[in-house]
Amino acid sequence: MTDTPEKPAKLRQNPHALREHREKNLEAAIGRQVRELRKRQRMTGTDLAQAAGLSVGMLSKIENGVISPSLSTIQTLAHALRVPLVQLFSGYEEARGCVHTKAGEGAEVDREGTRAGHQYNLLGHIGSNNSGVVVEPYLISLTSDSDRFPVFQHEGIEMLYMIEGLLDYRHGDQLYRLEPGDTLLFDSDAPHGPEGLVAFPIRYLSIITYPQQK
Repeated sequence: MTDTPEKPAKLRQNPHALREHREKNLEAAIGRQVRELRKRQRMTGTDLAQAAGLSVGMLSKIENGVISPSLSTIQTLAHALRVPLVQLFSGYEEARGCVHTKAGEGAEVDREGTRAGHQYNLLGHIGSNNSGVVVEPYLISLTSDSDRFPVFQHEGIEMLYMIEGLLDYRHGDQLYRLEPGDTLLFDSDAPHGPEGLVAFPIRYLSIITYPQQK
C-alpha cells in the first residue's frame, strides 16, 4: 500500500545561514561595493579617481552614497576596478515578496483541469521573483459529490498535507491512504489524484512548485 521511506540525503541548504549585508538604498549599495572593491585591490581614493577620470571629491560622494552616479560613471568605475558592471549592484537588497492570507480568505479559483466538486482556495501567490521557482499553495476541499479523478498530470513537484478526513490518493501505480497529519511528496508529471474518498469532510493542502517561465 505504501513505500518504505528512504533515509533522506543530507540537505545542502543551511536554513540558519546569514547572507552578507545588503543595502536597501541603491546609491548606498553601489558606494559600498566601490569602496570595498577599491580597498580589496589596495587602491587609494586618488588611484581609483584617476583611473576612472573622476575627481577625488566626486568619488568620495559616490562611495558614501551621497549622489546617484550615471550608468556611464558606474561602467567606468567597474572598468577601473576590473570587475563586471553588475558586481557594483550586487549589494543592493531588492524587495522580496510576501503574502499573508488570513484564515478563510483564500481566493476560490478554478485551476486548469479542476474537476466537479473539487474546491480550490489559493492561499497566496508571488509572481516574478529571483528564485526561478513558482509556488502555488491550495487548500482543497472534497465532498461526497466530488469526482474521483486519479489522473491529473502537470509539471513540477507537489506536496500534500492532510488536514481532516480520510483519502486514498493515487500516484502512478501506487495508492496511499492519507490521514490527518500525513504528507505526500511527489513528481507531479506522473498521473495522480484522489481515487477513494473514504471519510468526510476531506481537506488537505496541496503545494505545487514548478520552474518560472523565462
